[in-house]
Amino acid sequence: MNLNRVNIVLGVLLAISAGFAIAMKVDYTQPNVEFLPEMKRSPAFDAFSENPVLPNGRTLQAPVPGAISRGDLPLYYAATKEDAVRAGEELQNPFTVETANDDVAALAKSADADSDGPKALATSATAETLPAEPPPDPRAKLNASIQRGAEVFNAFCVSCHGPAGAGDGPVTKRGFPPPPPLTTGKSVQMKDGQLFHILTYGQGSMSSMAAQLDRNGRWDVINFVRGLQQSATLAAAASPTAEPITVGEPPAAPQSNEPATSIAPDAEQPKATEQSDGSKP
Repeated sequence: MNLNRVNIVLGVLLAISAGFAIAMKVDYTQPNVEFLPEMKRSPAFDAFSENPVLPNGRTLQAPVPGAISRGDLPLYYAATKEDAVRAGEELQNPFTVETANDDVAALAKSADADSDGPKALATSATAETLPAEPPPDPRAKLNASIQRGAEVFNAFCVSCHGPAGAGDGPVTKRGFPPPPPLTTGKSVQMKDGQLFHILTYGQGSMSSMAAQLDRNGRWDVINFVRGLQQSATLAAAASPTAEPITVGEPPAAPQSNEPATSIAPDAEQPKATEQSDGSKP
């Protein structure tokens, strides 16, 4: 009995709703009624719109002098060799083992300083239940940087420097002057900061790579180049020692198994002398 009454009430409501829908005659050429239109159309000015409130009439204002954009740390160096040497003395590679150890020591020092403060009471209960987090492995961080640097090197550097950094890239075989090898010479003696300066500002026929590589990407390439240099040093140490040949001197003649006798030109040969008994030696 109750179910029938519910069905009747629902049927009446459905009929009333259908009647209202037919009688309203919706005009689709007119916009619907809006509630709280300010939420859809903000009263704020757009970035490039005129603004009568500000003195210069522009909404987008110039940054404050000395402001630094997010993620863009300035480098106060010029594209000169002197500043490249200065960058080698001042800039530190953030992915080296020594720098990572310094960071770990700084974190440990700050943790010791906090252990005597109010944080020690708040974290004493959780420290007994939660295991202590191991310190970050600096070598794992450096290896990850070298792997990223290998990808960057293969994408941007192989064409000139070659896959092993020997300066025998494909462009050098088509008339482009070959760059100096990265595994020997001055590149090995340069500090990481100086290499970072060269990647940032360029040097000689090498253009700047700042537009292609961010800061971390440049450090990754430097770490990969250091790996190439270490590999070349180990390979040279493992190879058999050979007599170095100076450029401009003729190579040494191959040695034969028979003992060589040298005779000086225009020299008199020693004569055989007779012994006291009259016999020859």
